[in-house]
Amino acid sequence: MGASKIINYSEEELLIAKFAKALSHPARVAIIHLLLQKQSCMCGDIVEDLPIAQSTVSQHLKELKESGLIKGNIDGASICYCVDTEVLDKANAIFNTLLSASIQTPSTCC
Repeated sequence: MGASKIINYSEEELLIAKFAKALSHPARVAIIHLLLQKQSCMCGDIVEDLPIAQSTVSQHLKELKESGLIKGNIDGASICYCVDTEVLDKANAIFNTLLSASIQTPSTCC
């Protein structure tokens, strides 16, 4: 999206889009679930628990990390990933605000 188009959206709308994009693939949702269950996880462990290749897992981890939903620390030859709970809480609050607003407004459409 061009920079001139982005300025027309609120910070909250941009965050919703960023988090929605990061969660738009079922493998990424599965990775978030896995990290939440284990509290922290090495990349190799993630590959063992998902039916996808190491390179694909790495790409999904990169997308999640770029969104801020997960963070990673280098530990020797491995990278330990975990959910960034502050960012996940923020995403949860933003999505709840968006979705609860639509529930509270009675629909007059079709």
